[in-house]
Amino acid sequence: MTLISRRRLLPAACLLLALGSTAAMAQAWPNKPVRMIVPVGAGSAPDVIARIVGEKLALAWGQGVVVDNRPGAGGIPGMSALARSAPDGYAIGFVPAAMGTITPLVFKNPQFNPDTDLSPAATVGISPLMLVVPADSGVQSMADLAKHAKAHPGKVNFAAPQLNSLPYLAGEMVSKAGGMGTFTVPYRTPPEAVAAVLAGDASFTVDGVPSLLPHVKSGRLRAIGVTSAKRLPGIEVPAVAETYAGYEAIGWFQIIVPAGTPTAIVERINADVTRITASPEVTARLGELGVYPRQDSVAGAREFFVQQQAAMKHLVNELGVQPQ
Repeated sequence: MTLISRRRLLPAACLLLALGSTAAMAQAWPNKPVRMIVPVGAGSAPDVIARIVGEKLALAWGQGVVVDNRPGAGGIPGMSALARSAPDGYAIGFVPAAMGTITPLVFKNPQFNPDTDLSPAATVGISPLMLVVPADSGVQSMADLAKHAKAHPGKVNFAAPQLNSLPYLAGEMVSKAGGMGTFTVPYRTPPEAVAAVLAGDASFTVDGVPSLLPHVKSGRLRAIGVTSAKRLPGIEVPAVAETYAGYEAIGWFQIIVPAGTPTAIVERINADVTRITASPEVTARLGELGVYPRQDSVAGAREFFVQQQAAMKHLVNELGVQPQ
């Protein structure tokens, strides 16, 4: 064999060796429990969803998945802990939309950079919001709300659940799209904002579908819009986008890992999460929590994250939100 032939074969041999090592790594992982960092408190809706997925991943991997709740400060404790974790597949994050794309925009020192510190591995699902008004208000539609607000300048109050949260931004986005000039009243928690609308102290609020639907079904609140691009199956409520073209403000959940986590492990996580969220059992359980499973490839999960990141940047800039 000539020296030139050997030189040509060397890169191919190295590639085969690397592929073999990658495959072996995927087969060997995990050989110990995996820590799932969840940047919200135990018992919250995202935590419940994380545990549903974590239980199924533990079965798939034959290893425990230990939920590590790190709540507070817009999710910064959890997200920064994830960013600082070793990129070996033994620390993964269950990340809600707000922590992944809003926190880095509204905090001066978020202590993590989603572009350089983290990498999406799989999309679990999307979680649209709902806009509601008091059932006795006479407002029947998004157009009615805008008309009412313009006829009563400064007197239409938006009960905003938590300052700079996704529901807060979604409601502000509606007000801006309709030129409503609403007066925003921030509340500490979503239930307090809902209570204000139920009591007639506020004109409308925005929150997750599961928390609002019981009040809609009881006849105390009227749903006039959902924040997904299209109507939701099984819920006869128009999309806000039917009135304001291009409007969309959705929650979502992804499994995100520290940047540099081996590709084989990321692909394994993606394949297992995709299979789990496509199962009828998990689809039904997530549906009860207002989550619509979404199956993306690794590349698709990253593209989805980038798209949502760009949408939140545009929204925050449009609303003039200043980092705190």
